[in-house]
Amino acid sequence: MQENTSKHAGAARKVSVLGAGAWGTAVAMALAQRHDVLLWGRNAAALQAMGAARENPYLPGYTFPERLQVAAGFDAALAHVAEPGSLLIAACPVAGLRPLLQSLKGRQIPNVVWLCKGFEYDTGLLPHQIVREVLGDAVAGGALSGPSFAQEVAKGLPCALTIASESASLRACVVETAHGGNMRVYSSEDLVGVEVGGAVKNVLAIATGAADGLGLGLNARAALITRGLAEITRLGVALGGKNETFMGLTGMGDLILTCTGDLSRNRRVGLGLAQGKALDVIVQELGHVAEGVPCAKAVRELAARLGVEMPITNAVAGVLFDGDQPQTMVARLLSRDPKDE
Repeated sequence: MQENTSKHAGAARKVSVLGAGAWGTAVAMALAQRHDVLLWGRNAAALQAMGAARENPYLPGYTFPERLQVAAGFDAALAHVAEPGSLLIAACPVAGLRPLLQSLKGRQIPNVVWLCKGFEYDTGLLPHQIVREVLGDAVAGGALSGPSFAQEVAKGLPCALTIASESASLRACVVETAHGGNMRVYSSEDLVGVEVGGAVKNVLAIATGAADGLGLGLNARAALITRGLAEITRLGVALGGKNETFMGLTGMGDLILTCTGDLSRNRRVGLGLAQGKALDVIVQELGHVAEGVPCAKAVRELAARLGVEMPITNAVAGVLFDGDQPQTMVARLLSRDPKDE
């Protein structure tokens, strides 16, 4: 993976963030330290309330910077980034990416950067494939990914991300826009590898949460993370990603954070499963999207088509969708012949 950063933060730019969830808002807040940022969300009433309170209820206690404003409407958000050098960021879940892109189709937009991680539920497509299907090749696009919890970014704590794109000019634009202060931004051409790492690590976080919830210990956690990284790498390389990408921020880095951090939604899914809770109850209690749940099904099907061995992913999918118990998942993994991997 090519990882080069700019030496200095770029000049002030205009940025619009489409999606006012926790992560989209946190990114908007970070960028508004140096740029003029508009935040747009589908729920106009909720967005208006955020503008009045100067905070997002998903991130209580973190006040919006002065240069972060809520958009008066979708058209206003797009008009804000009409000039060259501006940046448009799609901050919706994978399930909302296609509908959002459909709203952009035929409009004059400079580029689009997406924050979502996962595979589209019905098609099994990665985000960049959805973007290409809807917008074609005329619009430069890229994935901004890496180990990052929204609460910590909103708080202004240090983090490092990677922008992955086939477009050198877009990569440069994102680095110049986002790199600076407590945020480091690296550059990569390996869009497939970056997206696969960001998607599959959520499935492994469910497995690790379940193991921790069962009290299996730190040795088991380390084994799951290590063998999980092997699964991510096998699938990513089979799809055209570069092996070295999975040793970086969007592979190993994101995997470690999501599997061990208490703020991880997917890890909390695993903890809930170990407690015997039903999946719908766990998701309702989260109040947020846990991308690892639908991703487990998509990855299991994709790996089967490609002939890629992914025993941990298959075990997680078995618990989520086939009625298996977490203890069964563990026994099945322990009984595997090491030669099979």
